[in-house]
Amino acid sequence: MRLSLILFTTFILLAATHTYTSWSEAQPILAAQTRNLPSALTPPSPAKWTAWTQREDKAIRARLQQGDLDSMVNFLLFGTSFTTQPRIKVAAIGEASRSGLLRSRVDDLVAALHNAALHNPGDAERLNFLRTLLSSQNIDPDASAETGVFIYKNLQRVLEERRAIAQRAEAAKKATASALDRASLFEDRGVSLDTSILPDFALEQTLRELQRRGVLHEGQVARIAIVGPGLDFADKNEDSAYDYYPQQTIQPFAVYDSLLRLGLAKPRALQVSVFDISARVIDHLERARKKNSPYVIQLPHDVSRPWPAELTAYWRTFGDRIGTSVAPIQPPQIFAGLETRAIQVRPEVVQACSPVDLNIVLQRLTLAPAERYDLIIGTNIFIYYGPFEQSLALENAGAMLKPGGLLLTNDRLPEVPGGSMQQGGSFNTGTDTVGWYRKR
Repeated sequence: MRLSLILFTTFILLAATHTYTSWSEAQPILAAQTRNLPSALTPPSPAKWTAWTQREDKAIRARLQQGDLDSMVNFLLFGTSFTTQPRIKVAAIGEASRSGLLRSRVDDLVAALHNAALHNPGDAERLNFLRTLLSSQNIDPDASAETGVFIYKNLQRVLEERRAIAQRAEAAKKATASALDRASLFEDRGVSLDTSILPDFALEQTLRELQRRGVLHEGQVARIAIVGPGLDFADKNEDSAYDYYPQQTIQPFAVYDSLLRLGLAKPRALQVSVFDISARVIDHLERARKKNSPYVIQLPHDVSRPWPAELTAYWRTFGDRIGTSVAPIQPPQIFAGLETRAIQVRPEVVQACSPVDLNIVLQRLTLAPAERYDLIIGTNIFIYYGPFEQSLALENAGAMLKPGGLLLTNDRLPEVPGGSMQQGGSFNTGTDTVGWYRKR
């Protein structure tokens, strides 16, 4: 019975029409965002709209590659699988350069990239991906000097971007009153796949608050969508960047776990769509589903950096509704203060999470009313876009939600006068602020 339900739900997703936002659907947004329209849409017309959406979709997807190059830099600074050299904090880059530590890590990474070709793919997952990435940039990963120069150039670019983003963030903080108003800080940056459990803790706290306020009710949630859940490759946050375990995605399973814990969804009755434009994320989930076996999530926690008590409690119970605790992979000795857990997610939960190639900014699924979503979640996603694109994403989400359905996000999205979505409120969890938008 369970397998039949999974196959039926997968068929529905495959059968759903995958379309760009139409000219008629976009007109209210175009009218509301006249100050933020790209020059190619000024003045708007149906022909311009069609051409722009297709070009923009390609441009957004191309930003993934720059995000991958950013991950390569994070891997260089914080990775431990390819070197025995100490990790380098961003604030200490200058000293690391003067002492030769940075050069040593670059040399070790270049050598590891060359030697990765001698291993089975599963033994050097991240290195083999970086080899492919370098080749796509016309860099020979076996040409040591060329590869080293390319890595240094990308390091310099990332450091300059970090400084610019920090300045914009400070300016945005002074100009806004809400923590949701993070502006479009990353709109000219590569789209990164970084992930951790921190947004998932904020989501569980927000779901609990929505339940307390009577916005969500017991057993109400049956269909949800997760936008851009990420892939744990090498986080840009040096406090949570680990590469001693295989790549993993967390949010689809974390939200599933939270909905069961709070009683908002019924066991074995929840279906999760994962919207992503990253072939890596989609392939990762598809391979996990094809195995039809448990999926193991590693959960490291650096105890030298205290967490709020509620976050620690969440970390200790994470996964208890979707799987069982198993022995974690032991971290390298360099992580002396690292406490670890691992959860083995049940196969039926993995099967319930279906990946869908969809660009939420420009595309939507045309779904029958009964197949629309109760809940859509997008954390650390919309910060990569400007106000016009954010409005498009908000209305695309609305088109896929049931009446009264919710979009949860940690960014403020510009509402469209007379549009389908309206902000209902926000909640500060102590680690993040999450807002919710309701389908009218």
